[in-house]
Amino acid sequence: MTASICQWQREQFVVSTDPARLDVELSHSFLIESYWAAGISRELVERSNRHSLCFGLYDNQQQIGFARVVGDFSRFAYLMDVFVLEPHRGRGLGQWLIQCVLAHPDLHDVRRFLLTTADAQPFYQLAGFRPLSAPETWMERLITPSWQSG
Repeated sequence: MTASICQWQREQFVVSTDPARLDVELSHSFLIESYWAAGISRELVERSNRHSLCFGLYDNQQQIGFARVVGDFSRFAYLMDVFVLEPHRGRGLGQWLIQCVLAHPDLHDVRRFLLTTADAQPFYQLAGFRPLSAPETWMERLITPSWQSG
């Protein structure tokens, strides 16, 4: 997958899809403590980033947030691993990050954009996400990853 590198700016804040700017250590440090990726290895974070369209959120040059999208860039996309570091929350940066994700030209025509969240439904509803229209048609194969089983 080769996606267009894009950048958006708002005051001193920047959202960029340039993979060279990403601070993998920052993402790993956050994700390892998250409820959805607790215990994930750095190697798996690096691998997932390589196979995703990643969005870094920066305050000047320092990364303060992250989101990534997996999918085929035409019919399906899945939004994952969204976060803004605690000291930077409450300023609308998370909503702006999601707006930038949805504005990316390679994702513009995606028909179905999915995500899962245990506690942030109101946040994502502001960006137009809704519960599944036909949940009875969806299936999943759910396994416990080796990094979570120990």
